[in-house]
Amino acid sequence: MPIIINLDVEMAKKKISLNELSERVGITPANLSILKTGKAKAIRFSTLEAICKELNCQPGDIMEWRDDERFRLM
Repeated sequence: MPIIINLDVEMAKKKISLNELSERVGITPANLSILKTGKAKAIRFSTLEAICKELNCQPGDIMEWRDDERFRLM
């Protein structure tokens, strides 16, 4: 998938653990881990908003789109 999740980078910048962020955002550590590893198929805007609020960042800081040849269908 050409959407890359950089949540771990933002968490490291803010020195916040997965458990602490999940508690502040109001989602389970397991669900936050799924998002952090890029295995999530979707994210609610309310969750994205809460994460951005806690990390004081923009959605583009934690998600990025790459037009990479590896992801194109032949």
